[in-house]
Amino acid sequence: MISYADFEAVDIRVGRITRAEPYPEARKPAIKLWVDFGPDLGEKRSSAQITKHYTPEGLVGRQVLAVVNFPPRQIGKVMSEVLVLGLPDAEGEVVLIGPGHDVPLGGKLF
Repeated sequence: MISYADFEAVDIRVGRITRAEPYPEARKPAIKLWVDFGPDLGEKRSSAQITKHYTPEGLVGRQVLAVVNFPPRQIGKVMSEVLVLGLPDAEGEVVLIGPGHDVPLGGKLF
């Protein structure tokens, strides 16, 4: 088990996808994402293996949850600054997690 302090150490925020592009260079099909977390955190980049359920065009404007306090990680040619969160569907394909209603950008999950 983890402590509540362990949970608090993971900084999960809401952001809005402002741009999304195919990422054909990735080993597994993926999409490059630019996510705006509001004035305090700004825009961050990521990539996600979400091509089964999403197209780049359909992602723009969508609010998502992401871990924002992991160190940046090189994913192929993309420097991923945040980890966008999702859950597996029945076939193991990623379904993004986001709020059910619009909320202010940068809001912290608690």
